[in-house]
Amino acid sequence: MNQPNWADQTIWTGDNLSIMRGMNSDSVDLICTDPPFNSNANYAAPIGSEAAGAEFKDTWSLSDIDVEWINLIENQNPQLFRVLLAAMTDSDKSYLAYMAVRLIEMRRILKPTGSIYLHCDSTMSHYLKLVMDAVFGHSNFRNEIIWERDPAGKGAKRTSKQWPRNYDSILLYSKGDQYTFRQQYAPLSESQKKVYRYRDERGEYKAVQRGDYSDKSMEKFLAANKVHTSKTGKEYIKYYLKDAQAALGSVWTDVYGFGTKTASKERTGYPTQKPLDLYKRIVEASSEEGDMVLDPFCGCATTCIAAQNLARQWAGIDISAKAIELTKLRLQNELKLFSNPIHRTDIPQRTDLGDIPPYNSAENKRFLYGEQGGHCAGCQTHFESRHLEVDHIIARANGSTDHISNLQLLCGSCNRIKGDRGMEYLRVKLQLVS
Repeated sequence: MNQPNWADQTIWTGDNLSIMRGMNSDSVDLICTDPPFNSNANYAAPIGSEAAGAEFKDTWSLSDIDVEWINLIENQNPQLFRVLLAAMTDSDKSYLAYMAVRLIEMRRILKPTGSIYLHCDSTMSHYLKLVMDAVFGHSNFRNEIIWERDPAGKGAKRTSKQWPRNYDSILLYSKGDQYTFRQQYAPLSESQKKVYRYRDERGEYKAVQRGDYSDKSMEKFLAANKVHTSKTGKEYIKYYLKDAQAALGSVWTDVYGFGTKTASKERTGYPTQKPLDLYKRIVEASSEEGDMVLDPFCGCATTCIAAQNLARQWAGIDISAKAIELTKLRLQNELKLFSNPIHRTDIPQRTDLGDIPPYNSAENKRFLYGEQGGHCAGCQTHFESRHLEVDHIIARANGSTDHISNLQLLCGSCNRIKGDRGMEYLRVKLQLVS
């Protein structure tokens, strides 16, 4: 596993795809993120709120994506490409292509023991699960958490002609079979406490049938005075209220959204802010102290604040420059920390690739010539090696590297037409010429 090639407490402003492409592989322990939902709405923080000025659109069309993303997916991940083809509308296809290329990078930068929590809602959760199955592998799906953000039956929901849409989904995938997870617990409810109806010198307890405990085990319970004997002489095991914990399931109803707790002190006014307790639970369950936690869509930095609160390292990325301002503000207001997070707008340079030869080296050219069968990757014409030039598939300005996986051979003409643009530009130009 590799070390992160960035410092703890770093916030980037910029496109998370380019920035993640510059991050070392296998360097992040946990990703938990709340990306756009394809909600067909535009969002802006209220004037006068701490987040005033923060805004983003969550409407999608084919003009919002680089068509080259779809071509890369088709070539590198046919299963994922089939998911994109299944999308019902251009808006859905655009959104899924946008998310797919980023999820591919998220998987790459996760450690083999890492996990990802992806927050979504019913708009696209069914498609996103298929995308994540294709990227992470169906066998690495761990759970779907249902978060009831608001109680049903308040406001217009009381008279709506449909079941209330009052929950979000959080999809949990691991990168492999070994991953960090610690069961989380909640206090017992009043109804759960009522079954502890017996009392002895140690306190209140409940009596539970012995089940498959052996006679030898029961002897140990008897010696420890942990056996309850009924009036009919039947023996039960004592479980004490003071030791009781309720294991949390995958339906969370105990963390309220801001539609209910509108007066919460942590509320910044950021349009899609989520409660801190929600992300503290995730970070605590799926990471250890000192682990690196990343949120590629950090918004008002709830994941980062949760990680800081729990002694984890963290980094966040957001397209809006407001994120760094909100991070500083929340560290001060909620954690009383006056630290100064590192703010970056550049693309990190990977340090995990070892010694890479110059991109246009003779050895790269020989390898690529054999891989492409001597054909130009643009016009597909066959050339002698001396008439082909080494080109970056994804420009270095967009976070790519000189690694052989990002190189191709183009003839001189195609290379001049393409320049530092994507392959889709070249294909369009070649179609116009033909």
